[in-house]
Amino acid sequence: MRIPANLLKKRQTLFTIVLVVGVLGGTATFMVIKAGVPVSAWDYLVPAVVAAALTQRRRFPLAVLVVTALGCGFYYPYSSVDGPMILAVFGALYTAADKGHVLMAVVVAVAGLLAMGLGEVAGNQRHVNDSLLALLGGWMAACVAMGGVSHNRRAYLGEAERRVAEAERTREEEARRRAVEERLRIARDLHDVLGHNLSLINVQAGAALHRIADRPQDAAPALSAIKETSRETLRELRATLGVLRQADGEPRPGLAGLPDLVGRSGLDVRTEVTGDDLGDLPANVDLAAMRIVQEALTNVSRHSGVTTATVRIGRADGELRIVVEDEGSGAPAVPGYGITGMRERATALGGTLDAGPAPDGGFRVSARIPISS
Repeated sequence: MRIPANLLKKRQTLFTIVLVVGVLGGTATFMVIKAGVPVSAWDYLVPAVVAAALTQRRRFPLAVLVVTALGCGFYYPYSSVDGPMILAVFGALYTAADKGHVLMAVVVAVAGLLAMGLGEVAGNQRHVNDSLLALLGGWMAACVAMGGVSHNRRAYLGEAERRVAEAERTREEEARRRAVEERLRIARDLHDVLGHNLSLINVQAGAALHRIADRPQDAAPALSAIKETSRETLRELRATLGVLRQADGEPRPGLAGLPDLVGRSGLDVRTEVTGDDLGDLPANVDLAAMRIVQEALTNVSRHSGVTTATVRIGRADGELRIVVEDEGSGAPAVPGYGITGMRERATALGGTLDAGPAPDGGFRVSARIPISS
């Protein structure tokens, strides 16, 4: 668990206060104990400099480590009284390691121990026996180790937080991407539903207006077709909008509804279904195929100038093949979103779609959509 920044800062400040009080207070206590021993300015100056340096241990850990080590190295040989100056070195070693300067802390600790040992060997008087030297070495090693562990733990927690933030950002981007894809899919559905059915209503209304003056009895079928088409449009529109409300009460349209689609198209459509059974197509493939056929028939009604079309659907070699063609005048005079939407539906599923003039005249839409096994 990561310590809050304000609490961590309070702990660091408290640790600095303890070190400073320990160095100054301990030195003052030793002076009181040895009241009869004469003291010099050196006895006051070095503890004051070291204590001042400790207040900056978090900002300049290496500089403070060097100052405390040199202060301790010069204090004990030349001071008239002993004091807990070594506490400053312990704190500086821990701080340097905690800040990531473990190697430097080890070098200073080893150098200090070697200097102390050589001084004791070369001198005429032993100030530190072997057991105390080993104890000091153990304390130094412990301070460096604790600082290194603290640094590594903080780095681990920081990396973990970074990964969590990155994962959260990735999830948000994925959610936005999926939302965009869903909006595009719904837009295509609305375009297909409204474009196809409103085009049929427009054609049937035109036919009814043409006949109602001279042959009113012939206008009834056109009006009936308008009624059925508008009702189907409303049904599919409710189903599409239900997706926005996350209401899945109505099934998505598929090739099972092809006869109804052909019947409402107002065209004389010849349908050919070959190959394997189409009843177990994946839902996304089934919907895309239905929408492609729907949009292609809409283009026939709008732009071809003929009333006949051929729809061929086949399933073979792991893919669904769709061909819609007519013998009309060819491509729309003004390109719209219909062909683009059909192509996007096919490519979104890893397929292809070609639309253009047929070799023998007319216009052909040909799509291939792979079927996941």
